[in-house]
Amino acid sequence: MAQNDLTVARRDLLIGGSAAVSLLALFGSQALAQEKQGAAALDEAMKAILGEAKPVDGKLAFDLPEIAESGNTVPYTVGVESPMTEADYVRGIYLYAEQNPLPRIAGFELGPHNGRAVVSTRIRLATTQQVLAVALMNDDSAWSATYEVEVTVSGCG
Repeated sequence: MAQNDLTVARRDLLIGGSAAVSLLALFGSQALAQEKQGAAALDEAMKAILGEAKPVDGKLAFDLPEIAESGNTVPYTVGVESPMTEADYVRGIYLYAEQNPLPRIAGFELGPHNGRAVVSTRIRLATTQQVLAVALMNDDSAWSATYEVEVTVSGCG
């Protein structure tokens, strides 16, 4: 009788292990699919603003907390090196978060009349992720900076 109990336990273990592996494969593939959808949504959102311009790292100063206790209100400041004259100015500053339901999380239209290319407010983040800031210049060039923010409580429930 002890032999039979052991066989049943082994069989249950094999069945349970197979089910667990199947679930991991399913959820892993769903996570990968969501990640690909997030990247596609980010590309689409950026293309809507930037057109064919490809952002290059530089010119942006990004101030975000490394750890956000709540993703509901994450303060930030973005500044762009620019003289803000009629000949050379920032047309817009945009923020993106790939893991949010909607990747474009903020957008500001600027011009030489602003004097300084600095924006500051609060954003909402769904999860720990990189936040991307993009500055579009009057000559259609684009500059970018990324910053990793660890979110302890989701803001996009």
